[in-house]
Amino acid sequence: MTSTVPRDPGREPAFEWAHNGLFLRFERGEDQPVRLVRWATGPGAASVTAPMAIVDVSTAGERRARPTHSLLLWGAGPRLRYTGHDVSAGELRISQREPESGLEVTSCFRAAGPGLQIRHTVRNGSDADLMLLNVSSAIVAVPEGAHDLLWGESEWLAEGRWQQRPLKELLPNVNPAFHHGRTNRGNFGVTSHGSFSSGEFLPTGVLATEDGPSIAWQVETSAGWHWEASQNEGTVTVGVYGPTDLYHQFAQRLAPGGEFTTVPAGFCIAEGGRDAAFAALTDYRRAIREMRPVDERLPLVYNDFMNTLMAGPSTEKELPLIEAAAAAGAEYFCVDAGWYGTGNWWTDSGDWREVPGLFTGGLIAVIDAIRAKGMRPGIWLEPEAVGEKAAAGRDLPEAAFFRRHGKRVNETGHFQLDFRHPAARAHLDETVDRLIAGFGIEFFKLDYNVNAGVGTDVDADGPGAGLLGHTRAFRDWLSEAQRRHPEVLFENCGSGGMRMDYNVLSVAHLQSTSDQQDFRLYASIAAAAPASVAPEQAGNWAYPDKSMSLEETAFAMTAGVMGRLYLSGFLGGLGGDQFALVREAIALHKNWRHRIAVSHPVWPLGLPGWDDEVIALQLDAGNESLLAIWSRGEAAEIALPGLRGRTIEQAYPVALPEWKIRMTEGAPVVEVPAGPAARVFTVL
Repeated sequence: MTSTVPRDPGREPAFEWAHNGLFLRFERGEDQPVRLVRWATGPGAASVTAPMAIVDVSTAGERRARPTHSLLLWGAGPRLRYTGHDVSAGELRISQREPESGLEVTSCFRAAGPGLQIRHTVRNGSDADLMLLNVSSAIVAVPEGAHDLLWGESEWLAEGRWQQRPLKELLPNVNPAFHHGRTNRGNFGVTSHGSFSSGEFLPTGVLATEDGPSIAWQVETSAGWHWEASQNEGTVTVGVYGPTDLYHQFAQRLAPGGEFTTVPAGFCIAEGGRDAAFAALTDYRRAIREMRPVDERLPLVYNDFMNTLMAGPSTEKELPLIEAAAAAGAEYFCVDAGWYGTGNWWTDSGDWREVPGLFTGGLIAVIDAIRAKGMRPGIWLEPEAVGEKAAAGRDLPEAAFFRRHGKRVNETGHFQLDFRHPAARAHLDETVDRLIAGFGIEFFKLDYNVNAGVGTDVDADGPGAGLLGHTRAFRDWLSEAQRRHPEVLFENCGSGGMRMDYNVLSVAHLQSTSDQQDFRLYASIAAAAPASVAPEQAGNWAYPDKSMSLEETAFAMTAGVMGRLYLSGFLGGLGGDQFALVREAIALHKNWRHRIAVSHPVWPLGLPGWDDEVIALQLDAGNESLLAIWSRGEAAEIALPGLRGRTIEQAYPVALPEWKIRMTEGAPVVEVPAGPAARVFTVL
């Protein structure tokens, strides 16, 4: 149901919008911009929000409204005035105009599952150029309370290290009344740098409380982004931004009639604290995905890279891997890097022609062997990269590459293609179409292994704007490739999880969650991954090795079960009992994968710390759940009060000893042995 109130908004100071359980109320006035004053989950529910303007805009030459470290109230935003609104197809669009400059803003609120996707389009309605410096993607304020702020830190091989602290510790009370009523200047901000959108921090945050509704948000861009929390007059305001002048060297010139649309921001509210907020965000992520029938199969992929060939393929190496992967139950087999050029997987990238003589009988012989074992073939590409030795670096026009200060960007021997340029897109279209037509490829692992910096200043007023334009063009290219090839799956990988954002993940099938090769360390990455990506997209590597004990083998496989099992390793070299553990984990995952695709993540012991000795993740599918517990330290007893009234039974592995479980005050207590050891339980 969608409704607007009142009938004649031109005469009333407020209007409302209701859609599928979302209830929003906005106020407008002659002397203020449109403000969101109520956001609730039902007609009679209390509002989550405090009054706050819905958008802020900064242009060159503007003065700031107040001296703070925040991006809020930094320009023309406070002078915007309401000019109208309309509703259609689950969207509310609000129009405002800034009378002095003629700047116009149309704000779009799109319902998506339990949340809202918010973006703004800025138009220059004057007869002179305007230079945009910052435009908020979303601003939401809540009354001050007992909130915890959660943010995710990340780096290569150590993705998803979540932090949770009381907001009052991050934003101290400086007693502004004692200082003649001046407002707080501090804020807590999280910012990306360069083209790894999740290389340092994750574009997601949560403001959680057990005393009322919590809110969660994400920034949906592969370019620069920033979010911040600040205090002002009894409220806490969360501001979400794409690239900005201050942090990302962003600037966008608008000629008269020109427009700019912000990157989307996703916002959800939920009763029940941290896990409820992440559950709502999980369903929101599912709602914004562009799903195809081939995506819904959720096939199990074997990839020959991790702890296996490591970009050194050949026919002789691949054939035993193909044999063992099929026997284990893999449905796709992906040949990773090193199959092209002259065999140097790094400097040869970009031409995407197989290495002459590397494969006995040619690469097609490997592809045929994959099909002969009943699996579908996949292959690795790094579409935005051109190595120094590749002919593409000489043949493509100079404007098809990232450039700054008149020089081509060179990151450790890689040139960065700019997908705004038609020659860059045509080069990759030809590559993808040729590999599908010539080899019958049905799965592409699309990697991204360099941080190309702030962007490109070619055809851009600032390099941050150039990077944004490229990442938007790359997403469009990927969507178009899938429209041309609806039966082909595309994985998003960015040196593991270094570009893990829903600009790409809304159109990609799978996300590699890390390049971490130590199975003991992978447990914390796999357990935290559903905070950043829907569980059914979280490609957690499972790479058993003959050097592992049976307990270690089960530990390694558990990471894959609790997300999207991404198989690797020299499976043919495993002992019989080890291989049986691999097959058992795969069977359990296949039995659960479609329930995982509707599940919500729960962390019974809290979000995992990097060095935690015991880690737990529950994937709650309603009446049933999967619960994984990893032990990496000494023996311990683990109480699970969140499962009070429910029973747990060991589901994997059946061949290893059962962990002892007793009930205390109606809640399970698990006796966890010394690690490394892991078990998967069903929760009933």
